[in-house]
Amino acid sequence: MQVYDKARELSRLLAESREYQAYKETREKALVNDTTKALVKEYHQLQMQAQAAMVQGKKDDAVMERLQKVGEVLQMNRDASEFLMAEYRLNVMLGDVYKILAEAIDVDLSMLEG
Repeated sequence: MQVYDKARELSRLLAESREYQAYKETREKALVNDTTKALVKEYHQLQMQAQAAMVQGKKDDAVMERLQKVGEVLQMNRDASEFLMAEYRLNVMLGDVYKILAEAIDVDLSMLEG
């Protein structure tokens, strides 16, 4: 039961973290605009497609080119840019937490590394 109690505590700490609070605030600002929301959604989909291709040992030039163009458009929008940076920082923190947990029980997470 102690593991679950600590997991709930970690969950609370994550929700209270600067990284998550910044993510939440910037997401609300960025996604209020329908065009920005659609571009962010496309950007995420393109990221997944690019990662899937890399896992398969392939490189999809069309996806990479579109990903770069959508990324450039989003970088010009301050709210979208701040959101993507906050999202990145949150993902780094979560990745670090996963690594710490995996190391504690000797689980190999190398397949998750990019």
